[in-house]
Amino acid sequence: MDLTYTPEEDEFRVRLREWLGKVLPTLPPKPSPDDWPARRAYDLGWQRMLYDAGYAHVHWDASPTVRLIFLEETEKAGAPYVGAGFVGLLHAGPTIAAEGSEEQRARWLPPILRGEEVWCQGFSEPDAGSDLAALRTRARRDGDDYVVSGSKIWTSHAEVADWCELLVRTNPAAPKHRGITWLAMPMDAPGITVRPLRTLAGSAEFAEVFLDEVRIPVANRVGDEDDGWRVTMVTLSFERGTAFVGEVVACRRVLRELAGEARKNGRWDDPVLRRRLGRLNAQFRALWRLTQWNVSEAESGVPGVGSSVFKLRYSQARQELYDTAADVLGPDCLDLDRPWMLDRLSSLSYTIAAGTSQIQQNIVAERILGLPKGR
Repeated sequence: MDLTYTPEEDEFRVRLREWLGKVLPTLPPKPSPDDWPARRAYDLGWQRMLYDAGYAHVHWDASPTVRLIFLEETEKAGAPYVGAGFVGLLHAGPTIAAEGSEEQRARWLPPILRGEEVWCQGFSEPDAGSDLAALRTRARRDGDDYVVSGSKIWTSHAEVADWCELLVRTNPAAPKHRGITWLAMPMDAPGITVRPLRTLAGSAEFAEVFLDEVRIPVANRVGDEDDGWRVTMVTLSFERGTAFVGEVVACRRVLRELAGEARKNGRWDDPVLRRRLGRLNAQFRALWRLTQWNVSEAESGVPGVGSSVFKLRYSQARQELYDTAADVLGPDCLDLDRPWMLDRLSSLSYTIAAGTSQIQQNIVAERILGLPKGR
């Protein structure tokens, strides 16, 4: 296998690096973490800059190598993350591209790429988190509409979203995995109530969403009625397999910064800490290789079950990374204004978000190792 870059790929890296060097100093200051309307405008403004410069396409239709070069260079340069656009760019958009009709792709994909619309994810419910297929939000057919009632929780960026990728139960009599449908719900439809949720870190990027007789056109259904579980597996494959790519690059940068801080404050003299940093370096190098595999696999369609291997190990490695950051800082780790400490709090959610580690272990055991299902 030839692992060297082609001249075209090297040229892309140079051109992107030069462009980032010119535009990043012109960006306005980042808004307050609690001001989500301002953060939406900031994130969509950055996405529009990428679009105008010809870089927005890399999330979907560029080669895996070009996509990885883009993520490496933007992270190294300190460019903004996708932010409020992450569900549309990394989850809903790829799902619609893979499963949507030609009309749906034409309607929803260009506004995502141009930084015009934000999506949120309406999957989890108070009684259907790890067991997502146990969801109870109901949708009954009424002519050309579905009428939806129920509630969702941990809905990212719901308060500033234009659309929601929504899972509903359309056939209560069917086995629980077979009566689910994937809908695109406009967030300005009557009957929707959004209640923000504050996290341990003090931010409010999640929300509860209550649905009271919300009418959603049947034309907004992606895939067939009652086939939503299969479509959902497509979404989750992208979420677990390729959506975290930029974060792996960021974690490798943090690891280098931690080593530098340890050398400055004397913690580098602790051999146990040095071994932890070395082990983390090996883990993130391996995760980067797995990332390359998953992105390459996604080029031909949808990431496979290897995405669960990545999600499982990445969640644990991220928590270990920020626990090590606390050890490097010592007593200063109690100060949430110190670097890495808010990330340490947010890292606690990674073994739960996008499928708990227990669920990922089941998927690996059953679909990769061929072990029998638990009784």
